Amino acid sequence: MSKLAHLLIVAALLPLSVSMPVAAQEAVLSPTLANIKRTHTVRLGHREASPPFSYLDRANRPIGYSLDLCKAIVDEIGIEIGAVDLRIVYVKVTPETRIPAVLNNKIDIECGATTASPDRARRVAFSPMMYVAGTKLMVPNGSAVSGIADLRGKTIVVTSGTTNERAIEIVNKQLSLGLAIIATTDHEQSYQLLSDGMAQAFATDDILLYGLIARHEAQDRFEVVGEFLSYDPYGIMYRKNEPQLAAVVERTFRKLATNRDLVPLYQKWLMDRLPTGERLGVPMSAELEYSFKRLEDWSQGTN
Repeated sequence: MSKLAHLLIVAALLPLSVSMPVAAQEAVLSPTLANIKRTHTVRLGHREASPPFSYLDRANRPIGYSLDLCKAIVDEIGIEIGAVDLRIVYVKVTPETRIPAVLNNKIDIECGATTASPDRARRVAFSPMMYVAGTKLMVPNGSAVSGIADLRGKTIVVTSGTTNERAIEIVNKQLSLGLAIIATTDHEQSYQLLSDGMAQAFATDDILLYGLIARHEAQDRFEVVGEFLSYDPYGIMYRKNEPQLAAVVERTFRKLATNRDLVPLYQKWLMDRLPTGERLGVPMSAELEYSFKRLEDWSQGTN
């Protein structure tokens, strides 16, 4: 594992401060929690094409691993502010619009497949780590491309606003590959460009590539190849500088870890057959297993 990967994973595993419910500390709620209590509504940012984390089912309803985690956070928010049956409003976001949506108060929580990078952490806040991914390449079956170096002088598609876009820009410059880089607004568009032969590869997080292949039943058309070009710990994203909201998010993950709900949730979305019929069968990484175990240890005071 590279030094960068190690630093990202260590950062994602760092413990957050232990907090009591807000009601026991202060009478005044933080801005996000106050607005939720006033409107009785939580706005969840969701993605349309990031299976199994956040995507649409056959009835065009948002579903996924990230959304299940967000619903648990919503339940904890209800406990925190003394309100039951909070209404959930789903707001579509893309890789480009998700951070502005958080910063500009368009959504309260972003439930997608978002990397908790150091750069992003200067602008927004993240939950404890929920998954570890990394940039790889999707190519047509039988392609001569087995890694990034084989794309010298060729066209690659990425999704704008992702860490993968930056990873490809860096490796393109470092290796002088002369890549023609096309950036789309969403993973589905990137997939379609590759499918239409407009690019020789599509670069994004490996798990999202596997999810798209499964969703399109395209195992006979595409494969995922190459070494990891980045390491990306995922987290639920929300507004920074709201310690009361941060405490609620952290407490949700601690409760899920203590009740041993995190592993079954992972099993449901990453190993078992999905509600839309696909099965990814991606075992939990050692890094994520360690992260979940640490959350449980913190909750039980054994860290």
